Amino acid sequence: MLPLMRIADTTDVHTPSDDLAIARVLAGDPASFEVLMRRYNRRVFRAVRAVLRDEAEAEDVVQDAWVRAYTHLRQFAGRSSFATWLTRIAIHEALARKRYRARHTALDEHASALPARTRPPEQELGARQVASALEAAIDALPAHYRTAFVLRDLEGLSTVETAACLDVPQATVKTRLHRARGLLRSQLDATLGVSADGVYAFGGHRCDRIVDAVMARIRAGEVPRTPGS
Repeated sequence: MLPLMRIADTTDVHTPSDDLAIARVLAGDPASFEVLMRRYNRRVFRAVRAVLRDEAEAEDVVQDAWVRAYTHLRQFAGRSSFATWLTRIAIHEALARKRYRARHTALDEHASALPARTRPPEQELGARQVASALEAAIDALPAHYRTAFVLRDLEGLSTVETAACLDVPQATVKTRLHRARGLLRSQLDATLGVSADGVYAFGGHRCDRIVDAVMARIRAGEVPRTPGS
């Protein structure tokens, strides 16, 4: 397994719980939705980015997923965590966009051979260079392996949570993760100690941009678009 270092949970203990934030939104306080957005924006972005392999398109789909989650918030029954429910919506949106894109482009999703490494990684590589190398290798993984790897190893979800997000058995998650790690191991030096921090980077500016755009759409009463449109 690659020695990835997970990012610490930065949720503020003083902010409302998911249940309380949801209750406030349903009681007529849409501003409380921002709490949920800032809590799970990075996870949603990374999950969508893993499916689409395009940052700009991923941001667009993340916005759509948040608007859809807000519009259908009363349908959240609590059978899973809000984060799992939300991630499933986002992945569904991303897959729909991917299908739409495939109908209009000549993308070949099966051409997923890992890129050849032109030179061995060196110790003096900067953190972002190393993260970029890992990011390129992850992007080259087959889609099913890539999403399982991002949710499980980058976002630190459990096998149970990842299976719920992807709507597949736990055994399938384990198999996909094992194969993803094997492919990455063959491409990257396992002694690098790569940090997951810079992979599919999600900085404060991107978070603010998504939050502002989604809240504007919510205030405008926008109805969710058909996935992939």
